Amino acid sequence: MASNKSSNQLVVPQAQQALNQMKIEAAQELGVQIPADGYYGNVSTRDAGSLGGYITKKLVQIAEQQLSGGSSNLR
Repeated sequence: MASNKSSNQLVVPQAQQALNQMKIEAAQELGVQIPADGYYGNVSTRDAGSLGGYITKKLVQIAEQQLSGGSSNLR
């Protein structure tokens, strides 16, 4: 189980770069160190949960903005 390859498949593969950028920005805002090798097994559960929660919150905000016809450039 030491594989650093995610089994998650994107519905829109072209979104990979944007999602990676969002992950980096979230980590910087929260002060969480992203592993250089991509393996998150050594990241604390608290930090991983904070990142996931933050990213989910941002994605929901973007979706709400798009559904209401507004801009999706939230920061």
